[in-house]
Amino acid sequence: MNPMPDIKWRQHLSLGITGHRQTNPALAANCDGVTKALESLFSQIDAMRIAMAGELAGVRLHSLLVDGVDQIAAKIALERKWDLIAPLPFGAQVNMAINALPTTPADAAALFADTPISDKAVAARAANIRELVDQSRLFELADRDQQIRTLFEASLASPDDHETTRAFDALCSENVALAGRVMIERADLIIAVWDGKAINLPGGTGHTIVAALESGTPVLIMDPQLPENWSIHTRPEELGHLSQGGRVKADPLRLEATIKAAIALDSAHLSAIEKEKWRGTSSLLFSFYRRIEAVFGGADRPLASLQVQYEEPAKIEQGSGAHLIQTVQDALPRDDRVAQGVQGTLLPMFAWADGISSRLSDAYRSGMCFNFLLATLAVIVGVAYLPLGLGNQKWVFASAELLLLIGILAVTFAGHKFSWHRRWFETRRVAEYLRHAPSLLLIGVARPTGRWPRGSSVEWPEHFARHTLREVGLPQVRIDQDYLRNILKNVIGEHVSGQLSYHQQKAKRLETAHHRLDKAAEICFFLAIISVSAYLVLKLGAVAGVLPAEWPYATSKLFTFLGVAFPTLGANLAGVRYFGDFERFAAISRVTAEKLAEIDIRLNLLLTGSDDMLTYSAATEIARALDEAVIDEIENWQAVFGAKHLALPA
Repeated sequence: MNPMPDIKWRQHLSLGITGHRQTNPALAANCDGVTKALESLFSQIDAMRIAMAGELAGVRLHSLLVDGVDQIAAKIALERKWDLIAPLPFGAQVNMAINALPTTPADAAALFADTPISDKAVAARAANIRELVDQSRLFELADRDQQIRTLFEASLASPDDHETTRAFDALCSENVALAGRVMIERADLIIAVWDGKAINLPGGTGHTIVAALESGTPVLIMDPQLPENWSIHTRPEELGHLSQGGRVKADPLRLEATIKAAIALDSAHLSAIEKEKWRGTSSLLFSFYRRIEAVFGGADRPLASLQVQYEEPAKIEQGSGAHLIQTVQDALPRDDRVAQGVQGTLLPMFAWADGISSRLSDAYRSGMCFNFLLATLAVIVGVAYLPLGLGNQKWVFASAELLLLIGILAVTFAGHKFSWHRRWFETRRVAEYLRHAPSLLLIGVARPTGRWPRGSSVEWPEHFARHTLREVGLPQVRIDQDYLRNILKNVIGEHVSGQLSYHQQKAKRLETAHHRLDKAAEICFFLAIISVSAYLVLKLGAVAGVLPAEWPYATSKLFTFLGVAFPTLGANLAGVRYFGDFERFAAISRVTAEKLAEIDIRLNLLLTGSDDMLTYSAATEIARALDEAVIDEIENWQAVFGAKHLALPA
């Protein structure tokens, strides 16, 4: 037995900051007040975080590093030793040049060339950005840098060319909105300093607030004129009440509840995680369900050994994860947190959860199938003395029947005591989240906090998976078309094709198993009808004098046995079919395969089309479609098996 992989894992409180530029009148009039309010707020957050989880929980602030609120918050975060993550809407050089706000082509050229700048205000803004960039973890959306730079320089050279200026502003806003979405998807709480005005400018503060609320991420809104009276909101409709006195006095209790929901994990759940043990092989005792699937599902060798060797967490990097790790190492610096995290955290954790879940699945599903088998045998054995003419030894058969019934109770008791159903559900959710995580992480996509599935009773799998991904974080990378092409083809593409093939084969196998079990149950009931009818024919024949009178008597015990055995066997085969829900699981896999096939088509079209269409925006839409397909499959699977606890066969 091997315990959970010994990896570094801790929870992270993840914050995002958005707000006005320094040129905003409300912010400019009360910059000191906003700064003090943010310092006080960050102190409260730190105190709450330490009280709840101590130093086990780190804090990360995501900021686009724009002048004004973004930079104020970033500097406060660095003073508090928080991690500063910067999803930049452009490559670092283009980002610095644009956000330094030069007004002449000469100053813009100097910014791009890193040469002295004539305008001191522009030089100061550029220096501020450089200082923060040097202390940040950068995720640069540089795939359209050349196009943006060309428009930027053209707009400065020809300020009266409104068409060029509009094209530049539109492209900039689109990229800022993309970077804002990267921030939102990783945040437990967005902190926004906003005057409550515009919400329709893509990438602007109001637009970011609405996008966060629509994704289920709570937003703390601070009015730059009254920054002490911030309020937390969870629905976009609440914004309509801000102008009607909706801003209330700061609510520390609601802030505490938000932070607690983000990082507090019940100690009992942590203990449950740590107690799970990984084993290298499947259990021969609990392979009965897979045997049924093999026999009725059309396996080439249905009676071959079904023992499975699970991939060791420590060896997955040399096995099934080798190609992925090589791709990641080629795409990222060796010391990048994501490169190290995929190899040292995600893949071992996936192998660990997958192996445990597979064994628990075997135990739970085989246990229920055992119950149906034992119930069938109990009935058949209980009446087997009749055709054998061993009435005097009926006690032997009754004893065997009693043992079989006790066996049913024992299997049911073990299933409840060891929580096979619950533990299988929980560890399978963890495994499936981690299975497709690299496809999201490497392209900077994450499922927003408010959009994670919720288990019927516990949420630690989602919490655990989310913070495992948080530990890895964003790659420190400059996203360009070569990077996008590599990740789309060698990570997302290979994952999609592998899962597509798996679900197609699974759907076919389960559909076959469903129909064959159904047919076997029908045959049993047909044989029962034949056996009962045969006895009645004999009886009628004897009464009519056509057949010897002793025949019905001589065969009555045999036909009684067959009349009991065939319906019992048929009913329990139908019970296995119902419990296994092969048809609905096949349908779920079929639907998932159809979604994956569509994603595969879109992916290939994107990779083989015009380079102008291969953008970060297009690539992330592919990744999000994959995430939705995976989450839908998990939720549908839970809906089918969620209420099917191990129970006595009815």
